[in-house]
Amino acid sequence: MAKILIVDDEPLIRELIREHVQFAGFSCEEATDGSAALAMLSTGSFDLVLLDVMMPFMDGLTCLREMRNRKITTPVIILTARGEEYDKLAGLEGGADDYVVKPFSPRELVARIKAVLNRTMPRPEQDAERMSFGDLMIDTASHTVLVEGNEVSLTPKEFDLLVFLATNKGIALSREKILQKVWNYDYFGEDRTVDTHVKMLRSHLGSCRDYIVTVWGVGYKFDPDKRK
Repeated sequence: MAKILIVDDEPLIRELIREHVQFAGFSCEEATDGSAALAMLSTGSFDLVLLDVMMPFMDGLTCLREMRNRKITTPVIILTARGEEYDKLAGLEGGADDYVVKPFSPRELVARIKAVLNRTMPRPEQDAERMSFGDLMIDTASHTVLVEGNEVSLTPKEFDLLVFLATNKGIALSREKILQKVWNYDYFGEDRTVDTHVKMLRSHLGSCRDYIVTVWGVGYKFDPDKRK
């Protein structure tokens, strides 16, 4: 059973989320601000964090940045009341895997939770597999990525995106196709979600950043032979 940490300063919101999350078959714990969430994440094991943006003491975006600085790679869905583009992009660029705008549909929230967990929860039956492309090595069993022999730190969603692109080497993939396969939904997401994650992924890949090629009017493709 997946364990979810709900972080929100509004008791009614936490109660609403908890009821639907538990009804969907997940266990959960709660925190009222970012500082409390960090303390719980440092001592407990969680499979996903639902993180409100606007909170006292430590807001959600600050908490998210501190999580990633501490190498806490637990997947995060941010909750934002304003729905402004800045909040969405700041969250995604800070390492969030997805976002939900308040007021939200509980069914949509549960669907997004399932989509993220489906991509990030370990699968015991998965066989070890390595893919090598020039200076880039991807190990899907250990979720390890090496660039020129040095390990790079990716969020779970960045790793999933890289694996999907790499396993479709040379194929031009539309943003809609990437949303469907990597995020597991084709109507909740936005093209900008894909673009933001590609931008962040490229920044981590260093000398291999050009392996991900923009196909204008379509989307992206993985082409490690292009720069040779």
